[in-house]
Amino acid sequence: MDKVLVIGDSCEDKFTYGSSSRLCPDTPAPVFLPNRDQINAGMAGNVYENLKSLGFKCDLITNSEKIIKQRYVDEKTNHTFLRVDTGDTVPQIKFNPSAIQKQNYSAIVIADYGKGFLTELDISLLCQLNKTVFLDTKKAIGPWCKAASFIKINSPEFEAFKNNLNLKDWIEKLIVTLGDRGCMFLKDTGFNYYPVDKVDVFDLSGAGDTFHASFVAKYLETTDIDVSIKYANLCASEVVQKRGVVSCAEALIN
Repeated sequence: MDKVLVIGDSCEDKFTYGSSSRLCPDTPAPVFLPNRDQINAGMAGNVYENLKSLGFKCDLITNSEKIIKQRYVDEKTNHTFLRVDTGDTVPQIKFNPSAIQKQNYSAIVIADYGKGFLTELDISLLCQLNKTVFLDTKKAIGPWCKAASFIKINSPEFEAFKNNLNLKDWIEKLIVTLGDRGCMFLKDTGFNYYPVDKVDVFDLSGAGDTFHASFVAKYLETTDIDVSIKYANLCASEVVQKRGVVSCAEALIN
């Protein structure tokens, strides 16, 4: 199997599970008693781990500076009391395009969470380095990413800048995820909708990364867009029924 490059912002997803049975006496806040920690790779790191779990050989280019998303979660109900983010911005990457080309990657997977690691120019260059580029970005899409093979954004992002888009420029490229309503893919006849079965959502952490990675995996296997989107929907639906951040392979097995 050929190797895939995953590039973008990564974080450490840290879950501190515990309990709370009383309020603080001097302020109306719960007193949280920590019990155990669970730490997972997040963002680009989670995409990378998902692709590896599905049998792909991958390289990861990501920030060395640590971004931590610390969640304090009730062990019994999985209710999140508080999330604390630290190190939320990282220096811009300085990558060597020739080194990437020499690896002859079968695809480049970009997970751009807008933390400063990749600029629009960086992403534009990456799209020119490989004929198969999968982009998940928090940036408003524009001419800088038109060379990407597929672009995944979520519904709030799409709503924020859709009036500035000429949709004809993004036919057969744009995937918009819709949460519990599945996703839609832009074809020449308009958006095609891909619904999902209703499931009991336990934890949304990492669901977008799972969708991205599983879509990449199935498309590289089949080159069938419809099959790939349906598989990505299935994997994301399985992951949200699990506690914390789990790989799609683990979720499908369990």
